[in-house]
Amino acid sequence: MGDELNRSLPAKTSAWESLPPEKWWSRMFLRWFGFCLVAGISLALITVLYLKSKPLPPPQLGLTTRILDSRGNLIDTLDHGERRDPVQLKELPRSIQEATLAAEDQRFYEHRGFSPKGILRAVWINLKKGRVSQGASTITQQLARNLYLTHDRTWSRKWREAVLTTQLELHFSKKEILEMYLNKIYYGHGAYGIERAARIYFGKAAHDLTLAESAMLAGIPRGPRWYSPLNDPDRAKTRQESILDRMARSGRITTQEAEAAKKEVLVYADPPHPQPAQAPYFRDYVIQEAGRLGLDESLLQNGGLKIYTTLDLKMQEEAEKAVHKYLKNSGELQAALISIDPRNGQIRAMVGGKDYGRSQYNRVFGKRQPGSTFKPILYLAALEQGFTPVSRFDSKPTTFVYQGGNYRPTNYRNRYANRPITMAEALATSDNIYAVHTHLAIGEEKAVRMGRRLGIGSPLKPVPSLALGTSAVSPFDMVQVYASLAAGGLHHPPVSILRIEDAEGNILSESRPSPEQVITPAEAFVMTRMLEGVFTPGGTANRVKQMLSRPVAGKTGSTDWDSWLSGYTPRLATTVWVGFDRGKALPDGASRLTHGIWGSYMRAALEGIPPQSFQPPAGVVKAKVDPETGGLASPSCPRSIDYWFLTGTEPKHTCRAHPPPADSTTSPPSLWQRIKKWWTG
Repeated sequence: MGDELNRSLPAKTSAWESLPPEKWWSRMFLRWFGFCLVAGISLALITVLYLKSKPLPPPQLGLTTRILDSRGNLIDTLDHGERRDPVQLKELPRSIQEATLAAEDQRFYEHRGFSPKGILRAVWINLKKGRVSQGASTITQQLARNLYLTHDRTWSRKWREAVLTTQLELHFSKKEILEMYLNKIYYGHGAYGIERAARIYFGKAAHDLTLAESAMLAGIPRGPRWYSPLNDPDRAKTRQESILDRMARSGRITTQEAEAAKKEVLVYADPPHPQPAQAPYFRDYVIQEAGRLGLDESLLQNGGLKIYTTLDLKMQEEAEKAVHKYLKNSGELQAALISIDPRNGQIRAMVGGKDYGRSQYNRVFGKRQPGSTFKPILYLAALEQGFTPVSRFDSKPTTFVYQGGNYRPTNYRNRYANRPITMAEALATSDNIYAVHTHLAIGEEKAVRMGRRLGIGSPLKPVPSLALGTSAVSPFDMVQVYASLAAGGLHHPPVSILRIEDAEGNILSESRPSPEQVITPAEAFVMTRMLEGVFTPGGTANRVKQMLSRPVAGKTGSTDWDSWLSGYTPRLATTVWVGFDRGKALPDGASRLTHGIWGSYMRAALEGIPPQSFQPPAGVVKAKVDPETGGLASPSCPRSIDYWFLTGTEPKHTCRAHPPPADSTTSPPSLWQRIKKWWTG
């Protein structure tokens, strides 16, 4: 009975089963549509959050780095063939911004990186052709492609472009994107970025562009070869007018402004001519120094940096002129010159060879035997050990016995005084015998340590021949020695870079000098006074004095293969080297070339700067000395010379080799007698 009852009841049916077929399919569609919509929105949200959290690769704008001299003059630019001068959007006229939007992306500020209408049109055309033949590039898409991708027309590249476009919109504001675009895009004729384009086409800065000029430039990126006014003026003019009409229709300008711009006669600048780098050896050195400061090579080459250097382009030009003047007919003979301001260690000029185009090797850092230019280092060590400018040794052929054996040096052309000479005389005449006497008397290590203190980084061997400069050093080493003397014993490490700024003007690196007092001002002054004798009659550089009418001090040096002159004034220290790159004997008269380069450069570099003498510091005293005996000169001495001494080391006794005449008891001559004697000679 129960079974019968159950069979009599109607079967239960679901609401879905009771619906008519057409309503059932409607509800099913809505359910799946809702699910897909929620899933799609969720997926899109997750994708956006993921892309927002994922950092973009650093934008490779390829901005041009500028290397500038101490006065802000351009030395050279660095780039990878894409010279750009970065400019901020706020510095650009409204006309170039609006013209660019009218030409490339009129709804730039309304979309989020993509133009749906443009995409549908491009998809339809691509499907009809069966390949990617047209894009719907917004400004953001173009920027993504130019920053990170190639220009291949493939589906995979388009997908990557879409991802990067989304990331750009998520990570940057619209103004930042437009600024990057205007700095990145190519305008033809080697003009990358709007600033370079303005200068190449119109010879002016971008912020000075007129509406007509802005519309002309805005039309070029779509096809730089097709729409360049320098290539096809008619086609470029048609595109410019089209852009002006779009600007008027969109309300960016008035119709009257558009018509006036169309009528404006555009005057184009002359095509730029490539300029060779100035101071190329110095430029290479600065790049190396920037790398040592920790700057990445990519940032250095195309980060839009400004590298402010210590170079003085006027001095650099004079240095290059001097080298060219004296070596233009010298065959393979080479030269190096480095000039430093002793007051701060800043490099003012650097010439690494006579022709950078033929040889990029910078001889300023080449190591050669310095010859007698090393002797001031030795004699400074001797002054510290109690020697004085009138300490004497015999100048004659001598065999020196030391632990390693016998050493028999010679003077240049075997010229000897054959009598006792003073340190001051030995410096002026570059006497080798005196130098070795001194070196062995104070101990060979003393000169090595003094060289280190004064800035020599090259190895120095503590052997007897070191006194004659047989350990190879570089001009870069030697100029530090003489700059330290000019600075009163204060050693400034050479500086080539003052500061480095990024494209936004932020300081990335700045010079912080750390000078060190390596010898006393008194010791530096006493040595300087002796080195002035090198340029006086009888000194080894006396002909240089004829070129310079100002106090100078320094030392010459020569070997069979090298010729040197290192010297200074209170404002400038300069070292010049002349020789062959390979071991080859110097021709006769090579020293005249060295002296000519040094004197010619120093005269021109210091032009307009009043002559300045070396001022005695505390701790020195001047005394009139008889050069034959080294004692204080008496009225009866036939000759007397004023010497400067470290206080306390001056002679204490009067010369006894020249006694006064027998009638010296008579009263001294009157003033009238002295005047009469002077007048009659």
